[in-house]
Amino acid sequence: MAKKDLLLEIGLEEMPARFVTSSSEQLSNKVQAWLMEKKIAFDHITAFSTPRRLAVLVEGVAESQEDIHEEAKGPAKKIALDVNGEWSKAAIGFSRGQGANVEDIFFKEINGVEYVHVKKFIKGQETITLLPELEHIITAMTFPKNMRWADKEMRYVRPIKWLLALYGNEVVPFSIATVETGNTTMGHRFLGNKIEIVEANEYEKSLLGQYVIVNYDERKSAIVSQLKRIEEENNWIIPIDEDLLEEVTNLVEYPTALFGRFEEEFLEIPEEVLITSMKEHQRYFPVKSAGDKLLPYFVTVRNGGHEHIDKVAKGNEKVLRARLSDASFFYKEDQKTEINASLEKLNAIVYHEEIGTLSEKVARVRNLANEMADVLVFSAEEKVIVDRAAEIAKFDLVTNMVYEFPELQGFMGEKYALQKGEKQEVAKAINEHYMPRNADDETPNSPAGAALSIAEKMDTIASCFAIGIIPSGSQDPYALRRQATGIVQTLLNKEWGISLEWLIHTALKHMEAAGIAKKDIGEISNDMVAFFKLRIKHILQEKRIRYDLIEAVLGNEIRALPSLVKKAEVLEAAKEQLDFKENIEALSRVLNISAKAEKESPINRDLFENEFEKQLYSKYMLVNEQFEQELSENEAFDLLISMKPEIDQYFDHTMVMAESQEIRVNRLSQMAVIARLIKRFANMNEIIVK
Repeated sequence: MAKKDLLLEIGLEEMPARFVTSSSEQLSNKVQAWLMEKKIAFDHITAFSTPRRLAVLVEGVAESQEDIHEEAKGPAKKIALDVNGEWSKAAIGFSRGQGANVEDIFFKEINGVEYVHVKKFIKGQETITLLPELEHIITAMTFPKNMRWADKEMRYVRPIKWLLALYGNEVVPFSIATVETGNTTMGHRFLGNKIEIVEANEYEKSLLGQYVIVNYDERKSAIVSQLKRIEEENNWIIPIDEDLLEEVTNLVEYPTALFGRFEEEFLEIPEEVLITSMKEHQRYFPVKSAGDKLLPYFVTVRNGGHEHIDKVAKGNEKVLRARLSDASFFYKEDQKTEINASLEKLNAIVYHEEIGTLSEKVARVRNLANEMADVLVFSAEEKVIVDRAAEIAKFDLVTNMVYEFPELQGFMGEKYALQKGEKQEVAKAINEHYMPRNADDETPNSPAGAALSIAEKMDTIASCFAIGIIPSGSQDPYALRRQATGIVQTLLNKEWGISLEWLIHTALKHMEAAGIAKKDIGEISNDMVAFFKLRIKHILQEKRIRYDLIEAVLGNEIRALPSLVKKAEVLEAAKEQLDFKENIEALSRVLNISAKAEKESPINRDLFENEFEKQLYSKYMLVNEQFEQELSENEAFDLLISMKPEIDQYFDHTMVMAESQEIRVNRLSQMAVIARLIKRFANMNEIIVK
């Protein structure tokens, strides 16, 4: 079958850089899915993207769909033939519906029943006749934000300026928002021209001649190579932030890296401020020495060639100088304000109209952090650090610097706290209480920072749940999922045995005292526990714990997270052992029958009728006593499965559901107390054994 290349390009006004990569992947995936759905064979698909275009090149696209040879199944033979052996209306209608007639019918047996069948042949349509459907792929694309332009009803990421659709050298005809498809595209906005693409496979080369590197990976590689060259020529280190590199790659079509400098006096400003100003506001790469010291230089990437590069550098220097001058002013002004004066300002800042002011939030977090320090048995010195850090943790939110650069909250708090004479541990905890700030960030290192981080995040989650702000679907405006994951990760990394249910209950107690809760605290607590279990489930899945084992350990209270994770890991390792099935079945048998106990009564040993009841009870008492000691999760699991012989003997010789109500209740109560002990480890009857 003959093949041709397919090229589809959507020309747009400049898209936001953060939309480009995901939109390019979306277009490629949609085109690929459409080709597969239409049974149009192809060899390879390549996605292209720049700020002004989204495109795909599909190589080796068949000129027609695959022909379909299949057997169509109809009614059963007894329905297809009447009492005289003639074809029924059902058989005649079925054959006509398949484009055949009754002479084409044959019978095939399926599960002992014969059914009518006909062989069906569907001739594949020519690809060129189907390709106009690509219009629907383009219009069906979704974006984080859309816009409407001119008098068009259509909403899209940015106005569509041109459409290129070629199959070989033939234009695929369709139009969107009055823009007709053609065989032309646009080069670089300032350096290139409008050009004609004669063959689809000439696309990439043709655009390069018009100062457009349309391949994202090649554009990114070119930027990295140019940064390395600048590094080598000047003996610098240019730290490459991957997020910044992706953004810059999606801001340009023809990258040229250049560097500029700024006055050394600006190096007196904290390094975080300088780097943030360069990266977040100007998309510049900072420059460091081999000794990791920030240097008064920056590297930027121009969307164009080397013409007038000196003037471009001077222009960027001027812009950065203004930014840094503002930062220097803010930094000096902030140092004139005392911490207590900043804390006073928090009284006037509303965190949320239904939750209260920032000052009220600080007070709740301080109480929770101090209660945590007591439960975790912090030293007297550590408790003082926790209390002071919690008291002043938010003071930097009202500084000029954080107002201008919100992403520096915490970082500036640490800097300013040290300048005001606070202890190093207090200053560090102020910074750390925002950690982890994102999925790639580390958890707090210091005990005070970790306690404050957990308390602050738990207060945010509890206050939002208390007023009904609960994440659903993709809606999570307060990033509660990320904060819950941060709490879980911090507890695990610190290996703190504090109960998660206690944390939730204590945080909600403060909500109740403040009159914030809109419904029963118990109901809110249940919602929060379920919310946290989902976060823990994700973490266990990342550890490759089998899904039923995850359900088993999450079946009851969470309590200490490090222990819960270790229990899951113990079960994951034990599942490969030869006796795992028998051990789990024995424990599950107890759990299953214990569910029949209407209430748990004191066990009366005088009602035991055989030795096996007595032996199981004695074994339970021994295991229960050892469970109260300090055990590893492996030891606890071994203790539970050590009851297997007594459990098996018990069930072999004892009828739990005895006719005598007194004996039946006594036996069910014995099952219930053993089940409660087993559930302290996991709901073993959730585990699938084969």
